[in-house]
Amino acid sequence: MPSPSVSGVDRRLFLSSLLGVTAAAAGLSGCAGSSAAADKSDADAPLATKVPSGTSLKISSYQNVQQVQFQHAGLGELPFRVSSWVNIGAGPDVINAFRSGSLDVANNAGIPPIQAHFQGYDAKIVAINITRKPNYLFATKPGSDIRTVEDFRGKKLAFSQGQAQGVVLLRALKKAGLAYDDVKLVPLTSNQFLTALQSGQVDIAPLANQQSPAYLKQYESKGAHVITTDVVDLLNLLWAPASVLADSAKAAAVAAYIPFWAKAQVWQYEHPDVWNKEFYVKTQNLSLDQAQAITKLANKPLFSPSWDEAIKWEQETADLLAEGGFVKKFDVGSLFDHRFEGIAAKSVPAEYRR
Repeated sequence: MPSPSVSGVDRRLFLSSLLGVTAAAAGLSGCAGSSAAADKSDADAPLATKVPSGTSLKISSYQNVQQVQFQHAGLGELPFRVSSWVNIGAGPDVINAFRSGSLDVANNAGIPPIQAHFQGYDAKIVAINITRKPNYLFATKPGSDIRTVEDFRGKKLAFSQGQAQGVVLLRALKKAGLAYDDVKLVPLTSNQFLTALQSGQVDIAPLANQQSPAYLKQYESKGAHVITTDVVDLLNLLWAPASVLADSAKAAAVAAYIPFWAKAQVWQYEHPDVWNKEFYVKTQNLSLDQAQAITKLANKPLFSPSWDEAIKWEQETADLLAEGGFVKKFDVGSLFDHRFEGIAAKSVPAEYRR
């Protein structure tokens, strides 16, 4: 089990080891090398207007979200073959899948591309959906008397450096005026958070909105509760390895996929009753009441024609991580492939562009 506290000079070493970047430090001679060696002229070339016949992509679809969306949204056929829908969502897992060549494009929050850069792996953001309302809240262990973020001082907090939950926690701490050394960060991946809460290994863990109903149903009677904040994880994005985007056929397929991705999110937002039944109830085993409580908190999709706000937020996030010694400071502009800017916005009605 990881040490319950990470502070000082050992923070970067410990978290780097946790997230599997030892290979990156050693050079990543095979996988990262191939990414870094991508032909720059190909990577900068204009996108093809048609996807070449025979092109395929391996696309992430955590808990089969994309398949359920596409099945019910009536978006038509993709103009390329999906060789596999990969049930993967966590940023560290996505990065490892990119490295192994088992994944071509993924849907994540803003922090995994920063983590990939820190590991020396070259991947680019190709589409942005802006999130205006919080997707995460803070859950307490059973029997806790913690009521505010200010009460986190001296407490053990579940922390995942490479995932959205991590940046939400760091931003909440900063807003509350708490320094990293005021708390005890417990390095875990998000799939370990519930177990850590239940066992009392941590006092607080950030949970996605859709996770909290089931947790409270089981532990609220034992003194567990949730703490809400106005801290948002601004970016819901698509990204892909630079080596994939340097392949003109695959880059064209990624560009063709973006409108389907954007339209599917609009459909989900506009059809909450269908989504509750077909996804939350049928595939996540939630009650209809629980599903409805989650969709009431859903963000309206926003695909801005400009990435300026996204880049500013991503830079703030990278700087926040650098302040804590989790990554080295860098210019996040290198993470965005502007050939794809505006594709998502053009594919949705005007009300979803602002």
